[in-house]
Amino acid sequence: MKKYRPVVLRQVKTYPIKKRKSKVSLDALATPYIKGDTFKTFIDKLPDILASNDFRNVVKAVVGARQHNRPVILGMGAHPIKVGLSPVIIDLIEKGIITALATNGACIIHDFEISLAGHTSEDVAEDLCKGTFGMARETGRYLNRAIKEGVSKGHGIGKSVGEMIHKSKFKFKDKSIFASAFKLDIPATVHVAIGTDIIHMHPDADGSAIGEGSFRDFRLFTSVVSDLEGGVYINLGSAVIMPEVFLKALTIARNLGNSVEHIITVNIDFIQHYRPRENVLKRPTMKKGTAYALTGHHEIMFPLLAAAVIEEME
Repeated sequence: MKKYRPVVLRQVKTYPIKKRKSKVSLDALATPYIKGDTFKTFIDKLPDILASNDFRNVVKAVVGARQHNRPVILGMGAHPIKVGLSPVIIDLIEKGIITALATNGACIIHDFEISLAGHTSEDVAEDLCKGTFGMARETGRYLNRAIKEGVSKGHGIGKSVGEMIHKSKFKFKDKSIFASAFKLDIPATVHVAIGTDIIHMHPDADGSAIGEGSFRDFRLFTSVVSDLEGGVYINLGSAVIMPEVFLKALTIARNLGNSVEHIITVNIDFIQHYRPRENVLKRPTMKKGTAYALTGHHEIMFPLLAAAVIEEME
């Protein structure tokens, strides 16, 4: 067997650090926070590198899109509602920053329960053991009836639920993102997988109405995506449903001859999952466009983004 000896380093070639290309320099360093700094100053003092840079670019993209009258679409799962972000989302809708909303089926449940009762999100494990999980009477009754009545008038699920809450006497309806979307007449669509939502277990559930309402919303969402050129699509906390729906809507938009190439897509989540990475970030922007992944808890990251956008808009 060959015998090896430690290599001798005396002949290793080196060069002056001034000749080396470096990725980090003084102008990229953070500036310490000073008591009394404004929020904008705080953002400006972040290091000019990696996620901080991406964050700033997303802010610029949203602001630029709205300044040029281009859409900013928020696609989301239900977790952002469950962690208290409804007032932030409603504020962005009212300020004309979010121009369209697209959600999974669970969103209408938590949105409705907050507007009616002022609370939501049950203990699934405990209630599952008792066979009572998802069986809140009002949730199943109001939402299923709203869907059936709305579909009979030609609406999708989003508009049906938004109209019901907006016209109700619910004590906390000002906290409903769907009621706000209905009031301000912006598209709010709901994309359902049958069997995933608790209202599908209730006696008032009508599969034909749920399916028809969600299909109408898919067609409306596709129309919104068809106009996304120069705009921004944000996927907030949806790991499966909205990334899949967005990809199909984008396919139809391009298939019908719409130019939807120069777009910016953003995924905000505390874990970067496969489908958002592929179907929101990578595939839609392969030829043109830009994609950003912002990783962090919804209850921190999204209010930070909203505040930064509002500061830049003003």
